[in-house]
Amino acid sequence: MIGRLRGAVAEVGEEEALIDVMGVGYIVRCGQRTLQRLPALGEETLVHVESQWSENQGLRLYGFSTRDDRRAFVLLQAIQGVGPKAAMAVLDVLSPAELASAVAREDKAAVGRANGVGPKLALRIVTELKGKPITDGPVMTAAPSAASAPSAPAKPAATGDAVAALMGLGVAEVNARRVVEAAAAKLGDEASVQALIKAGLQELGR
Repeated sequence: MIGRLRGAVAEVGEEEALIDVMGVGYIVRCGQRTLQRLPALGEETLVHVESQWSENQGLRLYGFSTRDDRRAFVLLQAIQGVGPKAAMAVLDVLSPAELASAVAREDKAAVGRANGVGPKLALRIVTELKGKPITDGPVMTAAPSAASAPSAPAKPAATGDAVAALMGLGVAEVNARRVVEAAAAKLGDEASVQALIKAGLQELGR
């Protein structure tokens, strides 16, 4: 099975990309977060791939920009009722780190923002992923208390508020999350909501 592809971006569609590897074009189904991160057409990219085979559809390749995205995709599909489409939808609204945080907080509402994921399925996801290694980093098994590391939950709260504010300004959710995540990585854990919004708007050219 194919585990990753390194090649040139030949085409980008709404739900898939065509990666040219030494003259062979591989159709890779991707979520919006991954598609947004692909370089320009003709430029080289590395895509982490989850290969799946079925008698009805044959071989299908699902591509991700990071190993954590691929790992989360596999873990999500191990849950009853979560197919490739639902798993992709979850990862479009939550990065693996945000998913791990939502699971630790038992925040089914955050997971339920994914297209096609109802309250019951969202609850099943946060329940069954509890304690599982969604990312390479440490997994928080419980919400931190006020006495221990009070600043730890600040970043997810600030980024979430910043994303919501940008969406209120008419920015699509996937784009809002992309620019806010980039701003948070640049500005650090202590960045305020206002600073994240300002940096996000600058990234969007507004």
